Amino acid sequence: MELVKQVYQLSNKLPSEEKFGLKSQLTRAAVSVPSNIAEGCSRNSEIEFKRFLEIAIGSLFEVETQLIIAKELKFLKENELENSFTLIQKEARMINSLISKIKNS
Repeated sequence: MELVKQVYQLSNKLPSEEKFGLKSQLTRAAVSVPSNIAEGCSRNSEIEFKRFLEIAIGSLFEVETQLIIAKELKFLKENELENSFTLIQKEARMINSLISKIKNS
């Protein structure tokens, strides 16, 4: 949820012409991470939960890639992105750990 808040704050700094481009894609991907984790938790099997976790991590990497694109296009500065990149790494480790625990059970 913290990443979603950060992404929304960062996306507000993007140029207005990116409203339906990068901004929209970025916020959708960010919201997809906790949404897929929540939906996976509601499923009746660990296999389904693991699948939703895999989708969530894919969305997480989408967010990372889109933030890099925003930086490369000079829409955002490196120092504005540091906290988000740190949070993305932390979330990726947590999700991967959970996926591994499900695989090994």
